[in-house]
Amino acid sequence: MSQDLKQNYKGVFDGRIGFGERPAVLVVDFINAYVTPGSPLYAEGVVAAVEETRELLDEARRRGVPVVYFLVRYQQGGIDGGIFVRKVPTLKIFAEPGPLGEISPRLPPGPKDIVIPKQYASAFFGTSLAALLAAEKRDTLIVTGCSTSGCVRATAVDGMQYGYRVIVPRECVGDRHAGPHEANLFDIDSKYGDVLPKAEVLDYLRGRNAA
Repeated sequence: MSQDLKQNYKGVFDGRIGFGERPAVLVVDFINAYVTPGSPLYAEGVVAAVEETRELLDEARRRGVPVVYFLVRYQQGGIDGGIFVRKVPTLKIFAEPGPLGEISPRLPPGPKDIVIPKQYASAFFGTSLAALLAAEKRDTLIVTGCSTSGCVRATAVDGMQYGYRVIVPRECVGDRHAGPHEANLFDIDSKYGDVLPKAEVLDYLRGRNAA
């Protein structure tokens, strides 16, 4: 980050929100479409993020922290994707039977993890996530997944707007290109949550009793 950019944001968009007391981990769209070579949505940055996230999920499960997965599902033709699918027709692959819409076997859900389908970018929009978090009295969202510039950012923005402390482990999110990835991490960290090294998030989880 350039010194000019740091100076421009200093004192205006450099606040910290910190961790709360009752976290949940969100795993946004770590599905085969993003990690399978030849898929139109394949992204090497997502492959790396999937591998980095395994340790974090294992620790969350050991501490009794809820882990909630999301995947994209559409009816035939993507009709329930509305304008989103019209804007990004490639998303119609999630209306077709096949492995691309399934969660990556490199990061499978555990027996107590929750899996929620969604049709739009944010993990909150049109899903049961807000009700689930309220019922579990959660106050902190550790957001992992892809893509940084799309569904991760949208989820981070909505998480903040719903009143949650949003934490994004830098190594555990990915995108198709470094430019939008870094730009959106910068924006999330400036305005919507805290972007932190994975090691710092692991230290936070390890310091917790079962929640």
